[in-house]
Amino acid sequence: MSKKVLHTDKAPAAIGPYSQGIKAGNLVFTSGQLPLNPATGELESDIRKATQQSLENVKNILESAGASMDKVVKVTVFLRDMNDFADMNEIYGTFFPANPPARSAVQVARLPKDAIIEIETIALVD
Repeated sequence: MSKKVLHTDKAPAAIGPYSQGIKAGNLVFTSGQLPLNPATGELESDIRKATQQSLENVKNILESAGASMDKVVKVTVFLRDMNDFADMNEIYGTFFPANPPARSAVQVARLPKDAIIEIETIALVD
């Protein structure tokens, strides 16, 4: 099975020794996406806007590999504050309106750049 490193200018560049995503066989693994605007470097601090931005980043990485949000099979959401769950969930649902993937959502002590959310996915690709 081959491994291909993914990169797109439509998602933030890696801020460490990792790739935005990896395509391995018919699977795509995205690294955790912070709510960073790739054009401005601005970090969203409102949970609704942050969820939107993180998922837009994920979407753009998936599309660079020939995948899409409807091919996502697993999502992990890391939240700084579980009190943000309902607002995150409302925006999240707009990205997965039918047949949503499996998901875990956990509260963590701290995220890179002191972000309020980070989202990673696993998706199928043809």
